[in-house]
Amino acid sequence: MEILRTPEARFAGLPDYAFARHYLEDLAGFEGLRVHYLDEGPRDAAVTALCLHGNPSWSYLYRYMLPAFTRVDIRVVAPDLIGFGRSDKPADEAWHGFDRHRAMLLAFVERLELRNAMLVCQDWGGIFGLTLPQALPGRFTRLLVMNTAIATGSEPTEGFKQWRAFSNSQPDLAVGKLFARGRPT
Repeated sequence: MEILRTPEARFAGLPDYAFARHYLEDLAGFEGLRVHYLDEGPRDAAVTALCLHGNPSWSYLYRYMLPAFTRVDIRVVAPDLIGFGRSDKPADEAWHGFDRHRAMLLAFVERLELRNAMLVCQDWGGIFGLTLPQALPGRFTRLLVMNTAIATGSEPTEGFKQWRAFSNSQPDLAVGKLFARGRPT
């Protein structure tokens, strides 16, 4: 399987993103793929926020929420889904399915032994993440759900179909411009 890795130089100088990098390279079931994540705040915190991003973002999405959480002694763990941010990117588009991304998150939560977790999810992070509490009973105690949906297997909405058509029509989606729009003034 061909694996792409974004060079570190591409992440140099990102505003408001001076967090320590962490990597797992031996995640059960995903050996050979490097998964990047942020892990900020006290390791013995009473609550851990597991922040799951959507598409086309990555852990950079949470750069303003991280300090707010850590100021009140919440540990924050924010992985980059495989294919996003500093995580490895399998070149085969068929690799990127719901079951595989969900399985990665299940293995990730178990590997880091996250407990008393607050699931913070946005967009695709919610589609994958909202299935985790039922699969891992006793690990999650809170939900912070933003701009997402619960996957039910039904037909996507018209709005989602329009977004998908737009994003598929872009040879190089200007993700930087999307992020810049969300920067506080």
